Amino acid sequence: MCFIAFYLAENIRGGLQSIPRGQTKAAKALGFKTPLALGLIVLPQALKVAIPSIVRQFISLFQDTTLLSIVGLSELLRMSRSILAQPQFLGDYAEVYLFNGILFWIICYAMSIGSRQLEKKLNTDH
Repeated sequence: MCFIAFYLAENIRGGLQSIPRGQTKAAKALGFKTPLALGLIVLPQALKVAIPSIVRQFISLFQDTTLLSIVGLSELLRMSRSILAQPQFLGDYAEVYLFNGILFWIICYAMSIGSRQLEKKLNTDH
């Protein structure tokens, strides 16, 4: 989890670096203290810029959970294998893995649609 947290921190750092320093200077000129300027002016703009990379990171995290089966945690593919091990489901490999693929696609597509809607909602560049 620390690995993912480091990547997310890098995404946000990149968003922060994309904001011109003039934004902070303008906030201070208006009388904002540094934490308030960061929280109300700079950070919302940085997060708006970083949304695509953050969502891409969450989609990758969701897809990489299948790798956790190596460690022994229960997840979708491991549950599928346990279903296929039951006698009444022998030979139904295509259906189970097709269901898994469709489920992965639906969840990842829903995340990307949510990301686009959030970007559209936060878009101030008309």
